[in-house]
Formats: sequence, structure tokens, C-alpha cells
Amino acid sequence: METDGGKGDRAKRGLAGGLSQPLSCGVAAKNIVYFDLETQRSFGDVGGFSNKSKMGVSVGVSYSTVRGSYEIYPENEMERLGEELVRADLVVGWNHLQFDYPVLQPYIFHTLAEQTLNLDMMVDLEKKLGFRLKLDSVASATLGTGKTADGLDALRWWQQHKKSGDFAPLRKIAEYCAFDVKVTKCVHEYALQHGLLKYDDRSGRIAEVAVEWK
Repeated sequence: METDGGKGDRAKRGLAGGLSQPLSCGVAAKNIVYFDLETQRSFGDVGGFSNKSKMGVSVGVSYSTVRGSYEIYPENEMERLGEELVRADLVVGWNHLQFDYPVLQPYIFHTLAEQTLNLDMMVDLEKKLGFRLKLDSVASATLGTGKTADGLDALRWWQQHKKSGDFAPLRKIAEYCAFDVKVTKCVHEYALQHGLLKYDDRSGRIAEVAVEWK
């Protein structure tokens, strides 16, 4: 998102205003930061998975267990998001090591993968199961809830914002991204409490996998 003067501040206030309901489902003693981001471009737009660094960020959202609230970051505040991730006792995400960090890295001074402590739940589950799970599959089976939209919707909303300058589509991206952070947080908290997660095994049955996350 291109900004000048106070436009970035107005954008942030406009986005924050869209989250009318508090999103929380637990707390932790140490500062765990959950985060997600949405991109401006698709893999097809940038020539494939290896060019993730060219995808650009439309909106990032984090939840800090110390702060006890969600924070929305427009594109011009990615460095501040990076600082929050580096300061965290633990960063928890879903495929953030292989996707979100490479997308975010061009905006950030710190080398994120080397200067953060991480739990990538998708990567850890892949090591246990031998295949990748989608967040929606785990959340639906474990929590009874899933995603509210998908990445293609977020890309479409970004294009609408760029063409019109209207902040309503950008607010939709922020709300969608914040809900994904909420789901990520609740999946992690369930695993901490129960020592397992559930998932759809693709044959119509619900399976369980034990985890030992702290």
C-alpha cells in the first residue's frame, strides 16, 4: 500500500475500526506472538513459489499474549511488525517459516528466520505425519470452526482497494487475516491444553495426532 503524510495513520485507524468484536480465547505467561499476513499478488503473478519475496504484503496482523490484543499492520508498518516478531519469546504460525517470513523479509532489517524463536505448527505436524495439513482442516476438526474466506478473496479485495482508494476492501482483508490469527491461536492453545490436535484424514474420518508443544 502506498502512503504519504498521515495517510498510513488514517488507514490503520480505519482498519482497526473494522474489528468491532474482541478476538481472544486464552492467555499465556510468556510473550507468544501469533501472526499472519495477506499478499498483494498471487504465485502466478510473480512467476511461482520461488519468487515469494515479490508478492508484497497488503496487511499483517499479530496477537501478543503480553499485550492481550490484536494489532493490524498496513504495508508501511512492516518493520514494526518485524520488531514485534524479533522481541517475542515465541512466534507461532501456520507455514510462516516457508511462506510468511520470505514474503515479509524484503520489508525487514532483521533476518527473521535466524533472529526469532518459532513454532511452525504446520511444519511440525508434517514431520509427524509425513504430509501437510491445511489450517482449515485442523481447525474444523479440532475447534469446529474454519476459515471465513480464502486467499483469492483477499487478493480481489486488495485490487479493489488499489483501484478505488476505498478502505472498505482493505478492512475486509484485515478482518479475514485477524480471524486466521485467532484460529491459529486457538489451535495452539487447544494443543497445549490437550496434547493433541484433530484433523480430517480425507476419507471422512477425524484422526488425532499427539503433540508436545510448550
